[in-house]
Amino acid sequence: MSNFFKHTLCAAAVWAFMPWAPALAQSVVVAQNGAPAAEATPATNAVTTQFDKAINTNENWYFSWGYSRQQYAPSDIRVSQPELGYDYTVRQAKGSDFPSSVGDSLSSLFNLDFTNPQENIRIGKFLNPEKTFAVELNIDHSKYNVDYGQTVAVDGTAPNGTTSMTVTPQNFNYALHNGLNHIMVNAVWLHRLRGPEQKPGDLQLISRLGAGILLPHADNIIFGNANQVGPKNENICCFKSNDWWQINGWTAGVEVGLRYRVYKSMFVELTNKIAYGVLRGVPVYKGTADQTLWMNEQVLSAGFLF
Repeated sequence: MSNFFKHTLCAAAVWAFMPWAPALAQSVVVAQNGAPAAEATPATNAVTTQFDKAINTNENWYFSWGYSRQQYAPSDIRVSQPELGYDYTVRQAKGSDFPSSVGDSLSSLFNLDFTNPQENIRIGKFLNPEKTFAVELNIDHSKYNVDYGQTVAVDGTAPNGTTSMTVTPQNFNYALHNGLNHIMVNAVWLHRLRGPEQKPGDLQLISRLGAGILLPHADNIIFGNANQVGPKNENICCFKSNDWWQINGWTAGVEVGLRYRVYKSMFVELTNKIAYGVLRGVPVYKGTADQTLWMNEQVLSAGFLF
Protein backbone atom coordinates (compact mmCIF):
# COMPACT_ATOMS: atom_id res chain seq x y z
CA MET A 1 0.00 0.00 0.00
CA SER A 2 1.31 3.49 -0.84
CA ASN A 3 2.79 5.73 1.86
CA PHE A 4 0.13 8.30 1.06
CA PHE A 5 -2.72 5.94 2.06
CA LYS A 6 -0.83 4.72 5.16
CA HIS A 7 -0.25 8.25 6.40
CA THR A 8 -3.87 9.20 5.70
CA LEU A 9 -5.20 6.22 7.65
CA CYS A 10 -2.82 6.90 10.57
CA ALA A 11 -3.91 10.55 10.69
CA ALA A 12 -7.58 9.50 10.67
CA ALA A 13 -6.96 7.11 13.55
CA VAL A 14 -5.25 9.81 15.62
CA TRP A 15 -8.09 12.22 14.94
CA ALA A 16 -10.76 9.64 15.84
CA PHE A 17 -9.16 8.79 19.18
CA MET A 18 -8.37 12.36 20.28
CA PRO A 19 -11.32 12.32 22.76
CA TRP A 20 -9.50 9.57 24.69
CA ALA A 21 -6.42 11.72 25.33
CA PRO A 22 -7.63 13.43 28.56
CA ALA A 23 -8.55 10.11 30.12
CA LEU A 24 -5.22 8.54 29.20
CA ALA A 25 -3.28 11.52 30.50
CA GLN A 26 -5.19 11.47 33.78
CA SER A 27 -4.43 7.74 34.13
CA VAL A 28 -0.70 8.46 33.84
CA VAL A 29 -0.90 11.16 36.53
CA VAL A 30 -2.73 8.81 38.90
CA ALA A 31 -0.18 6.07 38.32
CA GLN A 32 2.76 8.44 38.97
CA ASN A 33 1.21 9.72 42.20
CA GLY A 34 0.83 6.16 43.42
CA ALA A 35 -2.95 6.30 43.95
CA PRO A 36 -4.21 2.97 45.38
CA ALA A 37 -6.09 1.00 42.75
CA ALA A 38 -8.62 -0.27 45.28
CA GLU A 39 -9.75 3.17 46.51
CA ALA A 40 -12.32 5.29 44.72
CA THR A 41 -10.33 8.54 45.09
CA PRO A 42 -11.39 11.79 43.40
CA ALA A 43 -8.58 11.24 40.88
CA THR A 44 -9.81 7.79 39.89
CA ASN A 45 -13.38 9.06 39.75
CA ALA A 46 -12.20 11.77 37.39
CA VAL A 47 -10.53 9.15 35.21
CA THR A 48 -13.76 7.14 35.07
CA THR A 49 -15.74 10.25 34.19
CA GLN A 50 -13.31 11.18 31.43
CA PHE A 51 -13.35 7.59 30.08
CA ASP A 52 -17.15 7.50 29.98
CA LYS A 53 -17.23 10.90 28.34
CA ALA A 54 -14.69 9.84 25.73
CA ILE A 55 -16.72 6.86 24.55
CA ASN A 56 -20.15 8.40 25.08
CA THR A 57 -19.77 11.72 23.32
CA ASN A 58 -22.74 13.40 21.74
CA GLU A 59 -21.05 13.21 18.35
CA ASN A 60 -23.17 11.31 15.86
CA TRP A 61 -20.39 9.60 13.91
CA TYR A 62 -19.41 5.93 13.67
CA PHE A 63 -16.59 3.88 12.14
CA SER A 64 -16.32 0.15 11.48
CA TRP A 65 -13.87 -2.31 9.93
CA GLY A 66 -14.86 -5.78 8.77
CA TYR A 67 -13.91 -8.92 6.89
CA SER A 68 -16.00 -10.40 4.08
CA ARG A 69 -16.59 -13.24 1.66
CA GLN A 70 -18.16 -12.88 -1.78
CA GLN A 71 -19.98 -15.11 -4.27
CA TYR A 72 -20.55 -14.17 -7.92
CA ALA A 73 -23.12 -15.18 -10.52
CA PRO A 74 -21.73 -16.45 -13.87
CA SER A 75 -21.19 -13.58 -16.28
CA ASP A 76 -20.16 -12.73 -19.84
CA ILE A 77 -16.77 -11.06 -20.37
CA ARG A 78 -16.28 -9.22 -23.66
CA VAL A 79 -12.65 -8.71 -24.71
CA SER A 80 -11.77 -6.15 -27.39
CA GLN A 81 -8.18 -5.99 -28.73
CA PRO A 82 -8.35 -3.76 -31.84
CA GLU A 83 -4.60 -3.75 -32.49
CA LEU A 84 -4.63 -7.55 -32.66
CA GLY A 85 -7.89 -7.79 -34.60
CA TYR A 86 -9.77 -9.62 -31.84
CA ASP A 87 -13.25 -8.97 -30.46
CA TYR A 88 -14.88 -11.87 -28.61
CA THR A 89 -17.04 -12.75 -25.61
CA VAL A 90 -16.37 -15.44 -23.03
CA ARG A 91 -19.83 -16.73 -22.13
CA GLN A 92 -21.12 -17.38 -18.58
CA ALA A 93 -17.71 -17.54 -16.91
CA LYS A 94 -17.81 -18.60 -13.26
CA GLY A 95 -15.81 -16.56 -10.76
CA SER A 96 -14.88 -16.64 -7.07
CA ASP A 97 -13.43 -14.39 -4.40
CA PHE A 98 -9.84 -14.69 -3.15
CA PRO A 99 -9.75 -14.62 0.66
CA SER A 100 -6.47 -14.28 2.52
CA SER A 101 -5.63 -16.59 5.41
CA VAL A 102 -6.18 -15.46 9.01
CA GLY A 103 -2.41 -15.15 9.46
CA ASP A 104 -2.01 -13.04 6.32
CA SER A 105 -4.93 -10.83 7.34
CA LEU A 106 -3.48 -10.15 10.82
CA SER A 107 -0.01 -9.54 9.36
CA SER A 108 -1.41 -7.04 6.86
CA LEU A 109 -3.16 -5.12 9.66
CA PHE A 110 0.03 -4.82 11.70
CA ASN A 111 1.94 -3.70 8.59
CA LEU A 112 -0.80 -1.24 7.56
CA ASP A 113 -1.23 -3.13 4.28
CA PHE A 114 -4.99 -2.78 4.00
CA THR A 115 -5.21 -4.20 0.46
CA ASN A 116 -4.51 -7.82 1.44
CA PRO A 117 -7.69 -9.00 3.21
CA GLN A 118 -11.16 -8.73 1.72
CA GLU A 119 -12.01 -5.88 4.04
CA ASN A 120 -14.91 -3.48 4.47
CA ILE A 121 -14.75 0.05 5.86
CA ARG A 122 -17.69 2.25 6.81
CA ILE A 123 -17.69 5.76 8.25
CA GLY A 124 -21.06 7.39 8.81
CA LYS A 125 -22.93 10.34 10.28
CA PHE A 126 -26.37 10.15 11.91
CA LEU A 127 -28.78 12.77 10.63
CA ASN A 128 -31.50 12.62 13.29
CA PRO A 129 -31.52 12.81 17.12
CA GLU A 130 -32.88 9.26 17.44
CA LYS A 131 -29.85 7.92 15.53
CA THR A 132 -32.02 5.80 13.26
CA PHE A 133 -30.93 7.32 9.93
CA ALA A 134 -27.41 7.97 8.67
CA VAL A 135 -25.35 8.61 5.56
CA GLU A 136 -22.07 6.74 5.20
CA LEU A 137 -19.03 6.23 3.00
CA ASN A 138 -18.65 2.53 2.20
CA ILE A 139 -15.46 0.88 0.87
CA ASP A 140 -15.68 -2.83 0.03
CA HIS A 141 -12.28 -4.24 -0.92
CA SER A 142 -13.69 -7.34 -2.60
CA LYS A 143 -11.79 -9.62 -4.99
CA TYR A 144 -12.70 -11.58 -8.11
CA ASN A 145 -11.07 -14.16 -10.35
CA VAL A 146 -12.36 -16.43 -13.10
CA ASP A 147 -12.27 -20.06 -11.96
CA TYR A 148 -9.77 -22.40 -13.60
CA GLY A 149 -10.85 -25.76 -15.02
CA GLN A 150 -14.27 -24.70 -16.33
CA THR A 151 -15.21 -25.02 -19.99
CA VAL A 152 -16.66 -21.86 -21.54
CA ALA A 153 -18.04 -20.94 -24.94
CA VAL A 154 -16.33 -18.16 -26.89
CA ASP A 155 -18.23 -16.04 -29.44
CA GLY A 156 -16.72 -13.64 -31.96
CA THR A 157 -13.22 -13.27 -33.37
CA ALA A 158 -10.83 -14.91 -30.91
CA PRO A 159 -7.19 -16.03 -31.17
CA ASN A 160 -6.73 -19.25 -33.14
CA GLY A 161 -10.43 -19.23 -34.04
CA THR A 162 -11.30 -20.43 -30.52
CA THR A 163 -14.99 -21.22 -30.00
CA SER A 164 -14.68 -23.12 -26.72
CA MET A 165 -11.93 -23.51 -24.14
CA THR A 166 -11.10 -24.90 -20.73
CA VAL A 167 -9.89 -22.00 -18.60
CA THR A 168 -6.23 -22.22 -17.52
CA PRO A 169 -3.71 -19.70 -16.09
CA GLN A 170 -2.23 -19.40 -19.58
CA ASN A 171 -5.29 -18.80 -21.77
CA PHE A 172 -7.60 -16.77 -19.48
CA ASN A 173 -6.13 -15.71 -16.16
CA TYR A 174 -8.59 -12.89 -15.45
CA ALA A 175 -8.38 -11.49 -11.92
CA LEU A 176 -9.37 -8.36 -10.00
CA HIS A 177 -7.30 -9.12 -6.92
CA ASN A 178 -6.23 -5.72 -5.62
CA GLY A 179 -9.18 -5.64 -5.88
CA LEU A 180 -12.72 -5.17 -7.16
CA ASN A 181 -13.25 -2.09 -4.99
CA HIS A 182 -16.80 -0.83 -4.42
CA ILE A 183 -16.67 2.80 -3.21
CA MET A 184 -20.21 3.84 -2.37
CA VAL A 185 -22.35 6.38 -0.55
CA ASN A 186 -25.10 4.66 1.44
CA ALA A 187 -28.31 5.69 3.11
CA VAL A 188 -28.57 3.73 6.37
CA TRP A 189 -31.63 2.88 8.47
CA LEU A 190 -31.61 1.32 11.97
CA HIS A 191 -34.56 -0.16 13.86
CA ARG A 192 -34.34 -1.35 17.46
CA LEU A 193 -35.42 -4.98 17.90
CA ARG A 194 -34.76 -5.56 21.60
CA GLY A 195 -32.66 -4.46 24.57
CA PRO A 196 -32.05 -1.01 26.11
CA GLU A 197 -32.01 1.76 23.55
CA GLN A 198 -28.50 3.00 22.63
CA LYS A 199 -26.93 1.07 25.52
CA PRO A 200 -25.07 -2.24 25.85
CA GLY A 201 -27.41 -5.02 24.80
CA ASP A 202 -29.18 -2.94 22.14
CA LEU A 203 -29.95 -5.17 19.12
CA GLN A 204 -30.84 -3.33 15.91
CA LEU A 205 -31.90 -4.21 12.41
CA ILE A 206 -29.67 -2.30 9.99
CA SER A 207 -30.32 -1.80 6.28
CA ARG A 208 -28.39 0.07 3.61
CA LEU A 209 -29.07 1.29 0.10
CA GLY A 210 -26.27 2.84 -1.91
CA ALA A 211 -24.41 3.42 -5.16
CA GLY A 212 -20.97 4.48 -6.28
CA ILE A 213 -17.96 3.65 -8.43
CA LEU A 214 -15.96 0.51 -9.14
CA LEU A 215 -12.21 1.02 -8.73
CA PRO A 216 -10.55 -2.27 -9.74
CA HIS A 217 -6.95 -3.30 -10.29
CA ALA A 218 -6.85 -5.66 -13.27
CA ASP A 219 -4.30 -8.46 -13.26
CA ASN A 220 -4.74 -10.76 -16.25
CA ILE A 221 -3.13 -12.96 -18.87
CA ILE A 222 -5.24 -13.35 -22.03
CA PHE A 223 -4.09 -16.07 -24.42
CA GLY A 224 -0.54 -15.83 -23.10
CA ASN A 225 -0.29 -12.02 -23.03
CA ALA A 226 -0.16 -10.15 -19.70
CA ASN A 227 -1.52 -6.63 -19.31
CA GLN A 228 0.89 -3.90 -18.21
CA VAL A 229 -0.45 -1.77 -15.36
CA GLY A 230 1.64 -0.02 -12.72
CA PRO A 231 4.01 0.10 -10.97
CA LYS A 232 1.82 0.46 -7.90
CA ASN A 233 3.92 3.02 -6.02
CA GLU A 234 4.31 5.35 -9.02
CA ASN A 235 0.99 5.26 -10.87
CA ILE A 236 -1.62 4.93 -8.14
CA CYS A 237 -4.98 6.21 -9.37
CA CYS A 238 -7.28 6.80 -11.26
CA PHE A 239 -7.65 8.00 -14.87
CA LYS A 240 -4.53 7.01 -16.86
CA SER A 241 -4.34 3.76 -18.80
CA ASN A 242 -1.33 2.61 -16.75
CA ASP A 243 -2.64 3.56 -13.29
CA TRP A 244 -2.72 0.76 -10.71
CA TRP A 245 -6.35 1.47 -9.77
CA GLN A 246 -8.73 2.77 -12.42
CA ILE A 247 -12.33 3.92 -12.36
CA ASN A 248 -13.89 1.27 -14.59
CA GLY A 249 -17.57 1.38 -13.81
CA TRP A 250 -20.36 1.84 -11.32
CA THR A 251 -22.11 -0.24 -8.66
CA ALA A 252 -25.34 -0.23 -6.64
CA GLY A 253 -26.42 -2.45 -3.79
CA VAL A 254 -28.62 -3.24 -0.82
CA GLU A 255 -27.49 -4.64 2.54
CA VAL A 256 -29.41 -6.00 5.54
CA GLY A 257 -28.25 -7.37 8.88
CA LEU A 258 -27.92 -6.94 12.63
CA ARG A 259 -25.95 -4.50 14.79
CA TYR A 260 -25.38 -5.28 18.48
CA ARG A 261 -24.04 -2.82 21.08
CA VAL A 262 -21.47 -4.75 23.12
CA TYR A 263 -20.09 -1.99 25.39
CA LYS A 264 -20.87 1.72 25.67
CA SER A 265 -20.42 2.93 22.09
CA MET A 266 -18.78 -0.23 20.71
CA PHE A 267 -20.71 -2.57 18.42
CA VAL A 268 -20.45 -5.63 16.19
CA GLU A 269 -22.34 -6.11 12.96
CA LEU A 270 -23.24 -9.04 10.67
CA THR A 271 -24.81 -8.26 7.30
CA ASN A 272 -25.51 -9.67 3.86
CA LYS A 273 -25.15 -7.49 0.76
CA ILE A 274 -26.28 -7.88 -2.84
CA ALA A 275 -24.62 -5.60 -5.40
CA TYR A 276 -24.81 -5.13 -9.16
CA GLY A 277 -21.72 -3.81 -10.93
CA VAL A 278 -21.03 -2.67 -14.48
CA LEU A 279 -17.37 -2.78 -15.55
CA ARG A 280 -16.23 -0.95 -18.67
CA GLY A 281 -12.73 -0.57 -20.11
CA VAL A 282 -10.93 -2.97 -17.77
CA PRO A 283 -7.30 -3.10 -19.04
CA VAL A 284 -6.12 -6.22 -20.89
CA TYR A 285 -3.18 -6.69 -23.27
CA LYS A 286 -3.62 -4.15 -26.11
CA GLY A 287 -7.29 -3.74 -25.32
CA THR A 288 -10.07 -3.69 -22.77
CA ALA A 289 -12.70 -5.94 -21.22
CA ASP A 290 -16.34 -5.25 -20.32
CA GLN A 291 -18.37 -7.20 -17.76
CA THR A 292 -21.46 -7.00 -15.57
CA LEU A 293 -21.45 -8.72 -12.18
CA TRP A 294 -23.95 -9.78 -9.54
CA MET A 295 -22.25 -10.14 -6.16
CA ASN A 296 -23.50 -11.61 -2.89
CA GLU A 297 -21.39 -10.65 0.14
CA GLN A 298 -21.32 -11.48 3.85
CA VAL A 299 -19.66 -8.92 6.15
CA LEU A 300 -18.62 -9.33 9.79
CA SER A 301 -17.41 -6.06 11.31
CA ALA A 302 -16.70 -4.23 14.56
CA GLY A 303 -16.90 -0.53 15.21
CA PHE A 304 -17.50 2.38 17.55
CA LEU A 305 -19.44 5.63 17.77
CA PHE A 306 -17.62 8.89 18.35
